[in-house]
Amino acid sequence: MKLLYIVLGILIPPVGVFLKFGIGSTLFINIALTLLGWVPGSIHAVWAIVKQDQELNKTV
Repeated sequence: MKLLYIVLGILIPPVGVFLKFGIGSTLFINIALTLLGWVPGSIHAVWAIVKQDQELNKTV
């Protein structure tokens, strides 16, 4: 499932972030970055998805 989120984060950044985080500040930041350009939106999406997975693995 993590791979799917990362692929969606690269191809369609707001969709990948929405599926992982839902509606919130991370999604709005990603939409703004994607409007500035696809590359910043993709970088932010992949970073946010990987960062959350690292935090979840650290607490378990």
